[in-house]
Amino acid sequence: MSKTSINARLAMIQAFANFMDNGSQSATVIFYQGVQPTSPAIAADSNNALVMLTFPEPCIKETTTTHVEFHSTDTATVIKGGTATWARIYNGAGEVAADLSVGTDIALDNTNLVLGGSLSVISVKLRP
Repeated sequence: MSKTSINARLAMIQAFANFMDNGSQSATVIFYQGVQPTSPAIAADSNNALVMLTFPEPCIKETTTTHVEFHSTDTATVIKGGTATWARIYNGAGEVAADLSVGTDIALDNTNLVLGGSLSVISVKLRP
């Protein structure tokens, strides 16, 4: 496996962040319960959606030599109670950008989301 320089990896993360701002809407992240699809190309089961959070535009807060940081999301109301097991990030055009495993790729203070409760993501940092 080849290794890329830190600057090349940061450029890839910056390109990903720019991809998130594509489209006429804001980028979003939806938390789901249940089994994560094996690929972002597989449609998510909308019946398992727990909450959708929206990033501001532009979504990039800071780019440094070690990471790209996104602005905090809005605070949204949980539309279905359950245990958040994974999340899918969509860009402003509604295209899938990435799938994240809760507990591995993204941390929540409490993964048990209660119907009518609220959730926001304060810090998102992508590191090469």
